[in-house]
Amino acid sequence: MDQVLDGYGLVVAGVRYALFWIAVVVAVIALADWAVRTRRLNPFGPIARFCRRFIDPLMLPVERRILRAGGQPASAPWWTLVFVVVGGLVLLWLLQFVGGMLASLMLGIQSPAGFARLVLASVFALLRVALFVRVIASWFGISPYSKWIRWSHVLTEWFLGPLRRVIPTFGPVDVSPLVAFFLLSLIERGLGV
Repeated sequence: MDQVLDGYGLVVAGVRYALFWIAVVVAVIALADWAVRTRRLNPFGPIARFCRRFIDPLMLPVERRILRAGGQPASAPWWTLVFVVVGGLVLLWLLQFVGGMLASLMLGIQSPAGFARLVLASVFALLRVALFVRVIASWFGISPYSKWIRWSHVLTEWFLGPLRRVIPTFGPVDVSPLVAFFLLSLIERGLGV
C-alpha cells in the first residue's frame, strides 16, 4: 500500500517539476513575443522572425479571444502564460485530490472504521470539488442553471447561503466560498477524517 502511494507521490512530484519548467519556458517565450509585438525588439531581427513563424500561430486562439473581448493583441503572450500557470495549478490540485482519494480508498479497504472514514472523506472531497466548480464557473460567467454546473449549486447552497447572509461582500468579490473551504477543513479535522 505504501509503495503505491510513494509511487504516486513521485509521479506528482515529476509532474510538478515538469509544469514548473514548462511555465518558465512559456514565460521566456511570452517575454520575447511581447517585446516583438510592442517593438521593444527589432521587428525584422532573428528573434522577431522566429516569433512570427513559430510562436504567433500558437498564440492565435488566445489573441482572437482577447480581441473579441476588446483587449490588445500585444497582451496575448501574457494571457497565454496565465492560462498555462492556472492550468498547471488546476492539474496539480486534481492530482493531489486523486492521491488523497487513493489513500482514503486504501485505508478504507483495511478496516470497517477505515470504511467510515472513507465515506466521510469522500463527502468532504465532493463538497470541495463542488465549491471549486462553482467558483470557476462564476469567474467565467457560466449560468448556475447550466446542466453542467447546477449540481455544484445544489450541493453547496445549503452551506453558502447562510454564510452569505453573515459575511459581507467586498465590492464584487464574494468571499463566502473561501470561508466555506476553511470551515470544511476545520470540520473535517475535528471529525478526524
